[in-house]
Amino acid sequence: MDKAVIQGSKPGLFVTGTDTGVGKTLIACAIASAIRRQLPGITLGVSKPFASGCRHDREGLVNEDAEALAHFADCKQPLNVVNPIRFAAPLAPAVAAQEAGEPIDWDTLGRSLGLLERESDALLIEGVGGLMVPLDPAHPKYTVLDFIAMLGYPVVIVTRAELGTLNHTAMTVRILKHAGCRIAGLVLNGYVVDPIGTDDPSIASNRVWLEKLTGVKTLAVVPKVDAVGAQPQKGRIDPAVLEAVEMTYWPDVFKPAKAASGHKRVGR
Repeated sequence: MDKAVIQGSKPGLFVTGTDTGVGKTLIACAIASAIRRQLPGITLGVSKPFASGCRHDREGLVNEDAEALAHFADCKQPLNVVNPIRFAAPLAPAVAAQEAGEPIDWDTLGRSLGLLERESDALLIEGVGGLMVPLDPAHPKYTVLDFIAMLGYPVVIVTRAELGTLNHTAMTVRILKHAGCRIAGLVLNGYVVDPIGTDDPSIASNRVWLEKLTGVKTLAVVPKVDAVGAQPQKGRIDPAVLEAVEMTYWPDVFKPAKAASGHKRVGR
């Protein structure tokens, strides 16, 4: 596989999740909005390197999560730079690529990330699915985890508030640490402020036990909101979500990428 070289001198952050549908895009968009409010005038580059389940548009495949990310970051780069690898089928990228008969274009991905990095003050990257999602049918064992480790940016883990989150979050943290990745913190999404009387009593204790179990700090506790307030794809994020995320000063979370070599290689 050819490897595209990108420069890694700017601050960056990678947003991943414990699973698909955990709210990565909502939180990534809220973080982008918070950064712009906390650092007026910043040029924030955003990237959704891989996306599936894209719609067919006049100009080709379009991913609504990438559109939302670009909107809330006010990123001026073309959408095909923000989201260079796209598939119509709602499958893991490696599976979607294989079914479409298309190889993963690592050179294009490298050029996109390189351009965003050069033209931005900081870079916010949103992953796809969880850590072990395969990315390339030519290299089935190459996953989101490997991609994160290659980039070297600190990782924000978006996790659910309800039952099962302790197991999923602990596994995600352990795998990231084992791979040598730096974890910036957790974002607990969908928290019920008054869980008494709900069908899930674990919500009351999960917030505390996540930190006890993982040793990773919680950056934000985002309340559960109705569907209308959780539609970044339509430009709508509930003010309560934005307020919760803005309680963290994100410029302190963003750290420079690994500086030892000065370059990072996309791919294997």
